[in-house]
Amino acid sequence: MSKQIKILINWFLGPLIFIVLSWSLVLQIKNQPDLEMRWQQIRQSWQHPLLWIVLILMLVNWGVEARKWQVLVQHVQHFSFLKAFKSVLSGCSITMLTPNRIGEYGGRILYVEEGNRIKAISLTIVGSISQLLVTLLMGCAGLVFLRFFSHSSEGGIAVLPELWGNVLIWLSVTITVVLTLFYLRIGWLVRMMEKVPALQKVVTHIKVLDEFDNIQLIRILSLSFGRYMVFVLQYILLLQVMDVHLGYGLSFWLIAVFYLVLAVAPTIGFIELPIRVSACWALMKFYTPNELGVGTAALGIWLINLVIPAIIGSLLILSIKIVKDKNE
Repeated sequence: MSKQIKILINWFLGPLIFIVLSWSLVLQIKNQPDLEMRWQQIRQSWQHPLLWIVLILMLVNWGVEARKWQVLVQHVQHFSFLKAFKSVLSGCSITMLTPNRIGEYGGRILYVEEGNRIKAISLTIVGSISQLLVTLLMGCAGLVFLRFFSHSSEGGIAVLPELWGNVLIWLSVTITVVLTLFYLRIGWLVRMMEKVPALQKVVTHIKVLDEFDNIQLIRILSLSFGRYMVFVLQYILLLQVMDVHLGYGLSFWLIAVFYLVLAVAPTIGFIELPIRVSACWALMKFYTPNELGVGTAALGIWLINLVIPAIIGSLLILSIKIVKDKNE
């Protein structure tokens, strides 16, 4: 790579990400319907103690994710918790600009030594699969609850014809089982790929995945589950702040299905807000008339859990020398 290209990447990529991200987020917020009423509701909630708990849980949320990343990346190099935390936030900034957050690894590997970056990409995939697996497992349970155990005569899944409701549940369960087997046998998959000569170059970079045994994979899965419980709790608390008074159990399963929808729907982080608001209201409208509160809670969670960390992460990227000279 020429010196001019290195200078271009190091000095212009970070500011470009920050500018594009900030501009797109402002547009998303300005285009929200009933924006003035939602902002007024958010301003009125500042003195509510539950809102401050939600904000504190944001740090817990990304702290658990940083710990998970630290555990994963230790397989290629030593990583402090603080460095892992910065790495995760930087990944959050780039993932906001990519479909279904597939660009998460792009920010995280900036903190990894250049010789280990390709290996680290495969580690981010393990972390993402574990989080997706938890989302699918809990989402399937939520679908079953809404289909068979909801006490509402117009429950979220019950509004579908019975056949399609059952098909949706069985399809979700099948995908979840397949992904579970893939996750727990990821080392076996690497060993199978080793036997194919055409895949030798690929195997060289993902060989690190063969180091994970089931105990380590379950440990990573447990961290993903812990993080999942944190951001579901955030959503439940924020609904209470916005005067959406649903039972805690019902709220939990509705949010579980909501996150399942977000996991499978094609979205891009910085323009997914309308999808979030629409999906959340589509599930909750059968249980509450407070559309403004539901929409404001969706906006608040988006700002707290994604926008604030993404902006911080984009600022952190400004301080990173992305491409180093050979003598550094």
